[in-house]
Amino acid sequence: MTKNYNDLGLAVLRISLSGMMLVHGIPKIERLFASPIEFGDPIGVGPTLSLILALIGEVVAPIFIIIGFKTKLAALPPTITMLVAAFIVHWEDDFGTKEKALLYLVGFLVIFLAGPGKYSLDKP
Repeated sequence: MTKNYNDLGLAVLRISLSGMMLVHGIPKIERLFASPIEFGDPIGVGPTLSLILALIGEVVAPIFIIIGFKTKLAALPPTITMLVAAFIVHWEDDFGTKEKALLYLVGFLVIFLAGPGKYSLDKP
């Protein structure tokens, strides 16, 4: 008898990757209440909007992904956030510096493509 652990694997990926992303995002919340807001502006939309977009990609979306709610849609903001981090913010840095952003990018891309699995609110 062969057991298929794909759904369990997707749950582990979803929960662990998003939990680790929250560690990066949650400390940024207090920056929203600083005056003036000091945050990078890598895509030219201003520091406030850049911070809000980063918080969506690093806090809001990962919470949705952890519980498996609108998972495929929720995987897009962190994927885009990590694209910006790897290829704009860290463009001129060495591979070791941008590697973490690339690993998150690949993980969230897999979640987007594969979906949440059956251990989620989205249950396919």
